[in-house]
Order: sequence, then C-alpha cells, then structure tokens
Amino acid sequence: MTAVPPVPARPRLGRGTHVGYALGSIGTAAFGTVPGLLLLYYLTDVLGVAAAVAGLVVLAPKAWDVLLNPWVGARSDRTGSPWGPRRPWMLAGGLALPPLFVLVFAGPGAPPAAAGTWVAVTFLLAATAYACFQVPYVAQPAEITDDPAERATLMSWRVAALAVGILLAGAGAPAVVDLAGGGRAGYLAMAVFVAVLLAGGMLGAVAGTRSAPTLTRVRSEGRLVTTLRLAWRSRPFRVLLTGFVVQALGIGVMLAGVPYYSRQVLGDPAAGSLLFAALVAPAVLVMPLWLRVSRTLGKRAGLLLSSGLFAVAAALLVAVPDGGTAAAFPLVVLVGTGYAGMQMFPLAMLPDVIAADEVASGHRRAGVFTGVWTAAETLGLAVGPGLLGGLLALAGYVSSTGDEVVAQPGSALLAVRLGFTVVPALLVLASIPVLARYRLEEAP
Repeated sequence: MTAVPPVPARPRLGRGTHVGYALGSIGTAAFGTVPGLLLLYYLTDVLGVAAAVAGLVVLAPKAWDVLLNPWVGARSDRTGSPWGPRRPWMLAGGLALPPLFVLVFAGPGAPPAAAGTWVAVTFLLAATAYACFQVPYVAQPAEITDDPAERATLMSWRVAALAVGILLAGAGAPAVVDLAGGGRAGYLAMAVFVAVLLAGGMLGAVAGTRSAPTLTRVRSEGRLVTTLRLAWRSRPFRVLLTGFVVQALGIGVMLAGVPYYSRQVLGDPAAGSLLFAALVAPAVLVMPLWLRVSRTLGKRAGLLLSSGLFAVAAALLVAVPDGGTAAAFPLVVLVGTGYAGMQMFPLAMLPDVIAADEVASGHRRAGVFTGVWTAAETLGLAVGPGLLGGLLALAGYVSSTGDEVVAQPGSALLAVRLGFTVVPALLVLASIPVLARYRLEEAP
C-alpha cells in the first residue's frame, strides 16, 4: 500500500490564493456544462441535424483532447517562466476560448450538413483552447501545496466555485436563450453570456494565483508515450481515473438529457433551468458537509457515499409521472447533493496520487497525470451526449428546426426518460465497485 508521506510544515496558502484558484472553476464549469447541456439539443432541434450525426459532432472534437491534453500537460511541465510553469498556458487558453465559444453558435443555420460541419470545426478549436487552460489549472494544486489537508480545503473552494459556475452557466444559459427569443439568435446571445463567464473565471485564476509558490519544479520524463505508460502504472491513479471516467459518462448523459426531459416528459421547456438549479445549487450548501466527511471518514468513503446517493436518487426519477415537475424537483436536489461529492472528492484525491507517485518513482509528473485525467474526463463528458444521441436515434427521435413542433413516437419518449434517469444511475452504480478498490493512505 502506497502512503502519502508526512512533509515538513510550510506556510499555508492565503485565502486570496484559495479564492483566486477557485475562480478558474467558473470558467471550466461553463465550458464543461453548456456544450453538454445544450449543444446536442441545439443541433437536433434548432439546426435539424439528425440525432446520430449530432451525437458524433459533439463527441468528435472532444475526443481530440485524448491526444491533446497529455501533450499540453507534458509541454507545461517543461515550461520555464517567471509566472511559473502553468500560468502562461492558462493565460493563452483564457484569452482564446471566449471568442471561439461564440463562434460555435455563430455559424450558418442551413443546410443541416453545413451547420453541423461549422459546429464541429469551431468546437474542435474551442476544445483545443480549453485544454491549454484546463490541464495546467488542474496540475497547480500538486505544486503550490504539499499538505493533503490543505489540498482538500483548496478543492472545497474550487468545487464550491465549480457549483456556482455550473449554476450560472447551466441555469443561466437556457434562460438567456428563452429571453432572447430562442432559435439561432437566442443561442448566439447565450454564447456571448457564457463567453463572459469563461473570460472572467479563467483570467481571474491567472491573476488570483500570481502569488502562489511553486514548491516543486515539475519535469516530464522523455517521450510522452513512455511517460503516459509510467503514469498508468500507478494503481491508485488507474483505479481512481477509471471510476471517475465512468461517472463522467453518466453525468454527461444526464446533462444532455435535461432539455429533452423538460420538454418531452415534464412538458415545460422552461423547467430545464429549474432542474439544473436543483442539480447544482445544493453543492454550495452541502460542500462543508462533504468536507467534514472527508476529514472524519476519508475521501474514499466520501466518494462512495456521494456516488451511492446520486445513483439511488437518479434511479427513482424514472417513476416521476408526465408533467411531474414538483415530484422531480426534490429527487434532483438529492442527485445534486451526491453530484457535489462526486466532484470534490476525486479532485482532492488526485494531488495525493501525484504526491505518492513522486515518493515511489522519484519523479514529479503532475502535468502528465493531469493531462491524462482531463483528457479522460473530457472524453467521458463528450461520450455522454454522444451516447444519448445514439439512444435517441435508435428510438426514432425526430429532429426539427427553429420553433417547429413535431410529435415524437413512444419509443423516443421512453428513451428520453431512461436517458435522464436509469442510464446515468446505472453508470454511476457501475463505478462504485471500481472506486472501492482505491487504496492510498492519507496523511493526517
């Protein structure tokens, strides 16, 4: 069993650094949430792209990150700068992503083939810019503090900001679409709104971590493929990553299903913002609870508890009747409570894994570990909408354009219901036996 060793006492990070670092999660929340929530629906029900093709359009650009993210991690490992190794990359991503995100929703509306191609290309460019920020951002905690308890505190701030960002983007984006009149104009207005969140969060993190120390200079080892193989040999990393990706897949399916479930099952398109608020808002309130669980029972136990809560509550949603927004709301709050822990605990455990690998190997590979991590997370969240798109296509879902209203077959309505409830529950449930095998002693 590998242990995270005790380390000499060092000055703690200031509250300003905690808050500054956390700001970046508002940007990552916006980009991680809005495409998964609205892009598939935008393609099928605004641009008229077939569900199967739309699923591929959402998946393919983010699948590129599987190769890109580890490369960015390795390159940022080698970066020498008075700003530290990570912040120059974060700045580049923070400057490039906001305008690229607007372009995703600024393309032609017809024909569907041209519209889908525009979205695929611009989304690929946006995903590339996002990787330049996200990978170094996730690597920072392993370098700016070597205290596992402080990492948990840092992650609690980050996940609280993540919840705020998801709430602002996830609930605000559909509301902006509605306020702007829907259709392509509404989605373009939404993209501008989200771009402001991206710029504020990402550039805020660059400025907010300017006084953070770099306790360890990270250097990658040789060729990228060799380094990836070495990272994968870390059993705690391998187990944690596998479980986290399966969970990301389930979350991706659920997020993509929100607008379909709101319209087709609850019969109220505006309910999407309410459901998303119910999913995310609890995180701000329950984060202190999960932090206490972390300190008393451990991060692994907290992750298993939060995952179980998510799976049970999501499965119960399948029994909500048509038009049952009032019945769905409290169950979604429970889902959101579990979701908060599923976000916090893995992010707090990853720096522990990186530190343990340094002890075992004598090398520091934070950039490569986080590059593989973010690539896998991005792929999971991207495969989720793709999986839902494939499920809808098999069920005969009928795509439409603009404000056109079409009758869906019963099989498609069943697919929408299962895609928002049972499928995410089963995926998260499947991750629990994997995560139960995680073993890494945590320093007190």
